[in-house]
Amino acid sequence: MIPFSFARVPTLHFGPGKIRLLPELILQRSEPHVLLVTGGRSLQANGHLDRILELFTASGIRVEQVICSGEPSTQWVDDHCNTYRDRDIGTVVAIGGGSVIDGGKALSAMLLHQNSIFDHLEGVGKGLPHSGIKLPFIAVPTTSGTGSEVTKNAVISQVGAAGYKKSLRHENLVPDVVLVDGELLVSCPPDITAACGLDAFTQLVEPYLSPTATPLTDAIAWSGLEAFKTNFLAACGPGATDPQVREGMAYAALMSGIALANAGLGIVHGLASPLGGYFPIPHGVACGTLVAQSLKVNWQALKERAPESPAIAKMIRLGRLLSNIDGNTNNGNANNGNPDDWHGQICGELIDQWTDQLQIPRLGKYGLQTTHLDKVLDGTRNRNNPVALNRDEIRSMLLARL
Repeated sequence: MIPFSFARVPTLHFGPGKIRLLPELILQRSEPHVLLVTGGRSLQANGHLDRILELFTASGIRVEQVICSGEPSTQWVDDHCNTYRDRDIGTVVAIGGGSVIDGGKALSAMLLHQNSIFDHLEGVGKGLPHSGIKLPFIAVPTTSGTGSEVTKNAVISQVGAAGYKKSLRHENLVPDVVLVDGELLVSCPPDITAACGLDAFTQLVEPYLSPTATPLTDAIAWSGLEAFKTNFLAACGPGATDPQVREGMAYAALMSGIALANAGLGIVHGLASPLGGYFPIPHGVACGTLVAQSLKVNWQALKERAPESPAIAKMIRLGRLLSNIDGNTNNGNANNGNPDDWHGQICGELIDQWTDQLQIPRLGKYGLQTTHLDKVLDGTRNRNNPVALNRDEIRSMLLARL
């Protein structure tokens, strides 16, 4: 057995009605004064916010609310820390998508400190390590994508010519508690469901194919991939209001967060960082629009330059899962007599079909042009990809989704 380490996982409460545990979990950890971080619209529009506030009132918990309507920026974090630092907040609770959870995670990390979060951001700040001293933090995801509810980093974005998308990171920033309740997930809009779902898929497949994968991360990633295959298209269509379908996708996202925390991420996330820094491209869209191309390019590169890589067999296995076709089935002309090669290729082709079917936006919609590609490529890291891709191969991925 190969040696490995494994990152801490928060206490998890998963299932219908789990949101009712929230007041009790808060009171176990701090004084009854909460900073509640939510998104801008959906939680309020569907009535869930009112019900959650009623739970707090009934338990004697005071609430101050912060809106995180986009990916959190350095200024957003600093401004809210300056506002709430002296108000004796006991616990930070974030209820929303990945950006909301990142925002809440950052506030819990910085409210007890006087300096700017920028000082601690990887690669752009002063390089100061965070002390790990923070307020208790509870994450309640309402989309199924980033897996931020189980990771130790908060992604902070600044969009523009000198933009960045960087992490505040410390082992103690893993949320203290995670609540996943299907009743909060059914109102996620179709476009966000699709982009977040493909983000979760990306965060499952990249750790699965990673050179640093272990048998444990493979088992976790595969469990999530099975849940993704069963529930993704249903969540984007006829099963959108089914809490069990939504919980299936939430499970996939949860597994993706655990897998990426322990086996790393590949080229799609390497590209998503500069793309999200220079252009207003939502993280889920960046990943969702590129993951099919990454599978296609990786399959060809693996066959040509790393035929002994374990990622070859993993992509074949993934192709069998996604296509629902037994690897021993003779598919005739469809696989040219080589079912393994057909299954390896079908990974990218199927996801490409789903990308078009679900109308995942292209990168050009957000202002990316061919003249920008070198700048994006200069900021791209190729870490934990199953094979080292060259600049032209990575460029081809971007060109295919302009």
